[in-house]
Amino acid sequence: MAVVANQQTEDWATLPWEQFQRNVYRLQKRIYQAARCGDQKRVHNLQRLLLHSWSARCLAVRRVTQDNRGKNTPGVDGVASLTPKRRVLLAKMVRDLSGWTADPLRRVYIPKPGKTEKRPLSIPTMFDRAMQALVKLALEPEWEARFEPNSYGFRPGRATHDAIEAIFNYIRLKLKYVLDADIEKCFDRIDHDALLNKLNATQPIMRLVRAWLKAGIMDDGKLLFPEAGTPQGGVISPLLANIALHGFEEALVSTTAQKHKAAVIRYADDLVILHEDLETLLKLKTRAEAWLAEMGLQLKPSKTRVTHTLDAYQGNVGFDFLGFSVRQHRVGKYHTRTFRGRPGFKTLIRPNKAAVKRHLHKVKMVIHQYRGGPQAALISALNPVMRGWAMYYRTCVAKRVFDRMDDQAFRKLYQWATWRHKRKTRGWRYCRYWQRQGERMNFGDGKSFLARYADTPIVRHAKVRSDKGPYDGDWLYWGRRLGRDPTKPKRVTRLLKKQKGRCARCGLRFTVDDLSEVHHKDGNRTNNWYDNLVLLHGHCHDRTHGRRCQ
Repeated sequence: MAVVANQQTEDWATLPWEQFQRNVYRLQKRIYQAARCGDQKRVHNLQRLLLHSWSARCLAVRRVTQDNRGKNTPGVDGVASLTPKRRVLLAKMVRDLSGWTADPLRRVYIPKPGKTEKRPLSIPTMFDRAMQALVKLALEPEWEARFEPNSYGFRPGRATHDAIEAIFNYIRLKLKYVLDADIEKCFDRIDHDALLNKLNATQPIMRLVRAWLKAGIMDDGKLLFPEAGTPQGGVISPLLANIALHGFEEALVSTTAQKHKAAVIRYADDLVILHEDLETLLKLKTRAEAWLAEMGLQLKPSKTRVTHTLDAYQGNVGFDFLGFSVRQHRVGKYHTRTFRGRPGFKTLIRPNKAAVKRHLHKVKMVIHQYRGGPQAALISALNPVMRGWAMYYRTCVAKRVFDRMDDQAFRKLYQWATWRHKRKTRGWRYCRYWQRQGERMNFGDGKSFLARYADTPIVRHAKVRSDKGPYDGDWLYWGRRLGRDPTKPKRVTRLLKKQKGRCARCGLRFTVDDLSEVHHKDGNRTNNWYDNLVLLHGHCHDRTHGRRCQ
C-alpha cells in the first residue's frame, strides 16, 4: 500500500508508465485466456482486480485526456482538457464510486461524407469518458476471446481489408448470391435490456453500463431520455454495439448444411450474407430479420438488396462493400480453370465508383483552395490526400483506376495552371509547373513533387487469422501485421520494421490500437530523411516535446 501511495503522489509525467502498461496487459492477457477456456468466474475476478488497479486507472485517464483524437471535445460540463495535477486527481476519483451518477451527454451533429444528412454524436463528460475507458480495458479482452470470426468493425487488430479478403476467399471458387444489407440506425435502436442480458458482467460493470445507457442527452437545450440505443461518441459505445450483435453470424450459419455453409461478414452495422442457393439466401434474410428484431433492430430497406456475383439478378450484378466493388467476370478457358464444367470466371475487387468520385471531388476542393498559393504549398496539401487514398486501395485490383486517377489529377492541375496564367501558351504553362523527375515529367517545382497514384504498388493483404486475438501475447504475429498495415503511411511501417515494433522512447512494443507519431530528431519538420525520423507513441511524443505534460 505504501508503494501505491507514493505512486499516487508523484507527478503525472514521472509516473512509471512502462510498468503500468506491462501490469495492465498482463491482466488483460489472463482475462483473455480465462475467457477462451470458458472460466467465467475467473474472468470476473480478474476484471474486478483490473478495475481497482492504479495502473489501469492511470492508463484510462491518459487514453481520454492525451491519446484520443477527440480529447479536446467538451461534454456538458465544458471541460475539454486537464492539467497534469487534475489528471492525477481524476485517476484517484475513478475508483471512488460512492454516490456516482452518470452525467448527461452533449449532442453534436457531424456531416456524413457525401450526404446531406448529419450523424448525431453524444459526448460524455471527462469523468465518464475515463470510467468508460477503464471498463473497456476490463471488458474488451473477454469479448475478443468470444467474438465471432467474421466480425471486423471496431475491433483491435481488424480492419476493412480483412472483411474484403474474407469475402474474396469465400467467393473466389464459386458463384454466390449475395444479400447486401445495412442495419438501420444500429447505435440508436439497440434494446437496453437485451444488451444487458447478453453482457452478463460483474455487478459494478453492469451498474455502470446501465447508468450510461440511461443517461440523458442534452440536445439544443433540451434534456432527452432515449429508451434504446448506445449513443455514438462514447469510448465504450462501439464495444457495446459489437456485444449486442454477437451471435448473429452463428445464428445464421448454423441453419445451413455443413457442406454448403453460408458466410456472414459484418463490419459494424454493414453486412453481407453469401450463399450459392437463392432460396436458402432468402430464408437467411428472414432469419436475420427475426434475430435483429430481438435486439430492437431491423434491416434498412433502401440499402438491402439481393444480387449475384456474376449474373444479373433484379438488375444488379456484384455489390459494393466498405468502399470496394466486388464482382466476378466471365473469361476465356485459357485465362482461368472452369469449375465443374461451368464457364470460367475471375473475381475482381476494385475501388467503387462512389469512392472514386468522392475522392476526386476532395482533390478538386484542395486545388481550388490553393488557387492563389505557391506550388509547393499545393503539393504539400495534396500529397497526404492522394497517398492516403492510394494506400487504402492498394490491396485490390486498382492499377487501371490509379492510371485514370493520375490522368484526372493532371487535368485538374492543368486547369489550375491555366487559371493562374490565362495569357500564356500551353507549352509555357507545362514547362513552368511540370519538371523532370527521373525519366518522366511530374508536377513539381524542382524540390518537391506531387505523388502519383500509379507509383503505389499493389500488395495482396493477408487476412487476420480468426483464432488470433490482440491479447494472446503473440507479439511476433501482431508485430508483423502492424508492419504490413495498409491503413498506415509507408514511412510509419518502415520505421516500425526498423525499430522492431518498439517505441524509440519507452521501448515498449506498439500494440494494434496505439497512437503512433513520427518524431524529427533535429526538430526540423522539413528534414524527412529516415536517419532523422523515429516512431513514438503519441503520449511519448508529447513528453519528448513537453506538450501537455508540464
